[in-house]
Amino acid sequence: MGRFGVAPRAQAAKAPSRMRGVTFDAGALIALDRNDRRVLALLARAAELGARITVPASALAQAIRRPAKQARLSRLLRQPKTAVVPLDGPDATQVGILLAASRTSDIADAHVVICARRNGEAIVTSDPRDLRRLDPRVPLVAL
Repeated sequence: MGRFGVAPRAQAAKAPSRMRGVTFDAGALIALDRNDRRVLALLARAAELGARITVPASALAQAIRRPAKQARLSRLLRQPKTAVVPLDGPDATQVGILLAASRTSDIADAHVVICARRNGEAIVTSDPRDLRRLDPRVPLVAL
């Protein structure tokens, strides 16, 4: 098992040894909502370690559809170690710069990368290829 209780083959990159938390992209939030055992194991391990879970608001907007029926996602958002990060002016500027540099256009993915970089966190994702285009060095936990 990897650092966050995820089988090594599910990890696209090894998380840094002093990981304080993880950042979820929309795919990871959707996987949680679908009761993906890998995400549940990762969250259980993060809770044991007291690790922070970062949820960029842009990723949340892509994943949330029926909050009253998305109990797992709603539960994650209520946890004291979960931070929902708004896309504010400074982050929007950094997102735009990253999109220009990478010649890509997905605002939510770029916001996820900006949040993960700022916090020194790995990104939990179902789409590592798109995130690698934005930042080839960002640590990923692929689902």
